[in-house]
Amino acid sequence: MIPARQPAPTRTPSLWRVSARTLELGRRTLVMGIVNITPDSFSDGGAFAAPRDAIAHALQLLDEGADLLDLGAESTRPGSHAGDAEPTVSAAEEKVRLLPVLEGILKARPDSVLSVDTYKASTARAVLAAGAQIINDVSGFTWDSSMPAVCAESGCGVVLMHTRGRPDEWRTQTKLAPDALFDEVSHRLAEGLQNASQAGIARDAIVLDPGYGFGKRFDENYALLARQQQLLALGRPLLVGLSRKSFLGHTLAPLHGGQPAPVDAREAASIAALVAAILHGASIVRVHSVRPAVEAARIADALLQAD
Repeated sequence: MIPARQPAPTRTPSLWRVSARTLELGRRTLVMGIVNITPDSFSDGGAFAAPRDAIAHALQLLDEGADLLDLGAESTRPGSHAGDAEPTVSAAEEKVRLLPVLEGILKARPDSVLSVDTYKASTARAVLAAGAQIINDVSGFTWDSSMPAVCAESGCGVVLMHTRGRPDEWRTQTKLAPDALFDEVSHRLAEGLQNASQAGIARDAIVLDPGYGFGKRFDENYALLARQQQLLALGRPLLVGLSRKSFLGHTLAPLHGGQPAPVDAREAASIAALVAAILHGASIVRVHSVRPAVEAARIADALLQAD
């Protein structure tokens, strides 16, 4: 467990091994563009559900400066049943959605670095065989016991994310005090690292994600972000996803007649949160709008370099 008041470590250059490639982290923030291939994503559900549209969107994000892309085919928004015995999207359907898009991107841009957001081992096996280099498991290897072995066998990069509970439980979970929340996140991430190591996954293949919005209620996310840098004591770089999250919308409610800001009115807040995350140790940011994120990351990086 990380002591609550220990001086926070700083972001330092390191390497992330993703299949046959190595990405340098820490000198410059990397921007991961989100490609949702779903009809029901909280942010842009349905906009890119057709393979042709998803491929075109992915190529646009690369043109705007994305360093890597994260493809997802199942929504894990609050209230969904992701991870249950009968998931919202079956592995078979997930593959039908993902594979044409993955193959289309790699055909157009063979050097693309592609991550797939899935917690299902069979999906991971299929997309890795098709050319994906990273598996982004929002459950941190807790929803499918076969996932660690699949990742170890392939040698892919891994994003281990902290999730508290299941999406259909998040709205009713007991609120945690800041210290308790931080201890929960740090302990579970450390546990995930240990499990990955026992499965044969190399440590330099892993980055950690605190999991903003995933089992954290509104202001809990700010309490975690304020102490995020302390998670670097776990010894691996941090990836964060804050883009358009609902807790940002709730913070903006006084500017929207007391109602949470709609998704399309959260861009400035997303950039503000992104800069805060970089200044608190994030090496990779996962975003919907790439160009503004690239520009904001440049400014945050310049500040870190000046210090």
